[in-house]
Amino acid sequence: MTSSKSQTNTKIKAVLFDFDGTLSTLRAGWEETMTPMMKEAIAGSRELSAEQAAELDREIAAYIDQSTGIQTIFQMKWLAEQVAGKGWNPRVLGEWEYKAEYNRRLLQSVNARIADLRGGRLDPSDFLMKGSISFLELLRENGIEMFVASGTDHPDVVNEAEVLGVHRYFEEIAGAPVGRADCSKEKVIGDLLEQRGFRGEELAVIGDGKVEIRLARERGALALGIASDENRREGVNPVKRDRLLAAGAQHIAGDFSNREEWREWLGLDQN
Repeated sequence: MTSSKSQTNTKIKAVLFDFDGTLSTLRAGWEETMTPMMKEAIAGSRELSAEQAAELDREIAAYIDQSTGIQTIFQMKWLAEQVAGKGWNPRVLGEWEYKAEYNRRLLQSVNARIADLRGGRLDPSDFLMKGSISFLELLRENGIEMFVASGTDHPDVVNEAEVLGVHRYFEEIAGAPVGRADCSKEKVIGDLLEQRGFRGEELAVIGDGKVEIRLARERGALALGIASDENRREGVNPVKRDRLLAAGAQHIAGDFSNREEWREWLGLDQN
């Protein structure tokens, strides 16, 4: 557990979750899909020197690290710019074409996992962060409204929440709008504060990426980081921890297993 300041004294009335890497690990390993695809697209058939290849690897790794949590289309826009800018690959595609190829590759593993879940060969607990269901139940018992905002395409995040059996907890699940480069997280936070009438201090935002943490701090919401180890589904990932601290997370945990810790952060009565 990491805290950057004392707990809030205001009871939280609404919680907005990121989804992938925060609750769900169905898409764990997405970086291992995106990295080689970006390298292939940028280099094309060009034979890179060892120095060029190493530098490209560093650039891609740095970009993926700092862009975690944003809508995929913006990552693909960066890729299109890199392909054009480097000039190594004469075949420059548009960001939507790159996104389609990335989704095709990623969904091969995601859909295999979903098939195993639907077939009963795996259990939802195999793809949920430790303590997730208990934590969602705790929030529901305390009358806290729950929402999801994700950079994953809307139909996919809705489907994956249903497959994992967590969709029933949420008032709204908002993924990236298909075919549009809009930030679902920014919109949902804005709607919660401006249309649903929550005050900033009544909203907690929980996520494993810099985007939602930064947005929470900008709007006066409580920013809670999940420095998740997506392979183990518990414990603290030190790389994510450092990233979340830099983004301004007020408290950080690796999972949801410590109920009393979460109660304290959210200002819930102890019982």
